[in-house]
Amino acid sequence: MKKLTTPAIAMAMLFFFACGSNNEKTTTAATTDTPKTAAVDTPKPPEFKPFNVVEIGHTVKDYDKWRPGFNADSPARKASGLDFIVIGRKADNPNDLLIVLNASDVSKAKAFAADPRLKDVMQKHGVTSKPDINYYHVIRFNPDSKEKQWVIVNHKVKDFDAWVKVFDGEGAATRATFGLVDVALARGIDDPNLVHIVFDIKDMAKAKARMNDPALKKLMTDAGVVGAPTITFYNTAD
Repeated sequence: MKKLTTPAIAMAMLFFFACGSNNEKTTTAATTDTPKTAAVDTPKPPEFKPFNVVEIGHTVKDYDKWRPGFNADSPARKASGLDFIVIGRKADNPNDLLIVLNASDVSKAKAFAADPRLKDVMQKHGVTSKPDINYYHVIRFNPDSKEKQWVIVNHKVKDFDAWVKVFDGEGAATRATFGLVDVALARGIDDPNLVHIVFDIKDMAKAKARMNDPALKKLMTDAGVVGAPTITFYNTAD
């Protein structure tokens, strides 16, 4: 899911400076204190906290006509605890959209998605397909990745813990050699053996070659992937 336009992380640094002091002199000559070495305390970055997202996929007649209606519905989303992260436009059909929203309350998010009002709003603004709605628990996220092109890989696994050992064994550095930057790793909320991975793309040719690489298919099989993965390329909207 991309780029769940996911909150900015701020870091602050506090400097402490200590100076030694001498007794005051009553003579006419001034005395000078000798400063001690400055002590610098660098706090650790805030610990990452997993979060939940809802992803809504659907097709529209015309993105430019659909987007103002989507923006206007923002208050209804916020009332249901949904905050905008990103919209992806499918690389091979820019009217196929993926809307990624941060979900502070999954129950409210599901009620929002099931509300007939949403169906009416979608139809009014030119949605032409039945929406595909999925809920994920994001357990890893890279907030520094800012690429405009990205790919989502979805697949089921026999055992998540066994799969993630193989994934980590391959490593982010190896994936970077194929033009892929780790952005998010998530598990299905309704099915925790559904794995959802988002990569930013630094080199499209290398990324596509890797996705079709028999070596990657073998790696997935060895990791316990069940069935064929779903691989979808997106461009960030706007």
